[in-house]
Amino acid sequence: MTMRRALLSVSDKRDLIPFAKALVAVGFELISTGGTAKSLAEAGLPVTPIDQVTGFPEMLDGRVKTLHPKVHGGLLGRRDLPSHVDAMKAHGIEPIDLLCVNLYPFAATIAKSGATFEECIEQIDIGGPAMIRSAAKNHDAVAVVTDPSQYDRVIEALRRGEGRVDAALKRELAAEAFAHTARYDATIAGWMQGPGERFPKTLDLRFTLVSSLRYGENPHQRAAVYRDAADPDPGVVDARVVEGKPLSYNNILDAGAALDLVTDLRSMPGVRAAACVVKHTNPCGAAVGADIGEAFDRAYAGDPLAAYGGIVAIAGRVDAAIAERIAKPDRFLEVLVADAFDDAAVKVLAERWKNVRLIAAAPRKPTAASRLLRSVPGGLLVQEADDAPVDAKAFQHMAGPAPSDTTRDDAAFLAVVSKHLKSNAVCIGGGGSLWGAGAGQMDRVAACRQAVEKAKARLQAAGKIVPVAASDAFFPFDDGPRALLDAGVGCLVHPGGSKRDADTEALCRDRNATLLISGMRHFRH
Repeated sequence: MTMRRALLSVSDKRDLIPFAKALVAVGFELISTGGTAKSLAEAGLPVTPIDQVTGFPEMLDGRVKTLHPKVHGGLLGRRDLPSHVDAMKAHGIEPIDLLCVNLYPFAATIAKSGATFEECIEQIDIGGPAMIRSAAKNHDAVAVVTDPSQYDRVIEALRRGEGRVDAALKRELAAEAFAHTARYDATIAGWMQGPGERFPKTLDLRFTLVSSLRYGENPHQRAAVYRDAADPDPGVVDARVVEGKPLSYNNILDAGAALDLVTDLRSMPGVRAAACVVKHTNPCGAAVGADIGEAFDRAYAGDPLAAYGGIVAIAGRVDAAIAERIAKPDRFLEVLVADAFDDAAVKVLAERWKNVRLIAAAPRKPTAASRLLRSVPGGLLVQEADDAPVDAKAFQHMAGPAPSDTTRDDAAFLAVVSKHLKSNAVCIGGGGSLWGAGAGQMDRVAACRQAVEKAKARLQAAGKIVPVAASDAFFPFDDGPRALLDAGVGCLVHPGGSKRDADTEALCRDRNATLLISGMRHFRH
């Protein structure tokens, strides 16, 4: 059947007039409510106010305008059932073939500073969701449009179908409509449970599909990537691929880990530039420097063997000169993440590595709503993101020589790096760079030994730099610290809190090594 009657009632009036004009051009009669009808009339479009359809005025401060049989009957009535057609004729109900509704801006209202409870309540839409659900249920006959981003698809389909929308698109729009009202109701339910409630009784998650992936961690696993609708700063999920193929599942995991680390590093006091290299979500190289070229060189030097095939993140813009430094012979990088890439830099890097992915992604800005979700068999673990800053000034000097400002800065830098390593984690470095790390070990002594093995050459060539070791959690015994000091480490930083902290303090005093307590654990399982 040719579609001929549309009801438009929108809060978001972006592109409303062009859409309405296109509907009129393909033969639609427009009916509308309140402010939407006024906008259409002011644009010179023929429009019938909703109260002329229902025979009742809009009332109760706009709370009741479309809750009427002549609206819902027009949306729900089946055109293929004679009994429905007869009932509609008997009661003067005309079919509504297209519904365009988006809802009161409830989420935007509750997000506003100073919004009162009464203001928020009035932004709970009743008639809109009811109409959307009616139209979506009867999608065989009705096209339901809930977002301006759908306008072009619908108009193109109407033109192509000579006034009809094909069944596949109507079903697709109906599915999007039900998802739209579900998200809306979930937002209201969450707000009703109490402002700022981090862990509500029912956790409603809203994620939208960004793309399907070739496969997951392994080729036999199917996978996809979704965007968290509640996160205003999605990071790598919305990052722009400047060059190369789409990111894989593992690329996205590693790129996210790298971006999070350089975001933490660049937020440290006095840091001008930062870079890191990540393998299997663990940093194998990380550094700060006077500029991003120096930061990258230092980061790559941390573990060139592990950096092969790695993911690099740089806190800044990559130009041709930086690209030349990155693209030296005997290197292979899978992904580079940076704030932006100059055209000349893209050319240099794409010529150096045929399949390199260049990703433009601004650093994330953690918010009070940041959270981490992890699936477990039968459920989900939810926690606040570990956005607590590392504050070098808060470190307590417990034993050994008082640290210089440079040593204290290195301790803070390595404490940040240890926060981004899988636990048990210990890392060694100095001069604003990571020399070696032990990550994901079942015991902390093994993590210390692994870090020493990775950092051995740099420890032997430390010169005037005081080598620093950082641990993501306390040392339960002094055996791990002993291995670090035996290798040449001159300063230890750990959160403290062990029953045997005094053993590590005594060891550091005996060895004339500096011991700092950060006071905050950063496990990453």
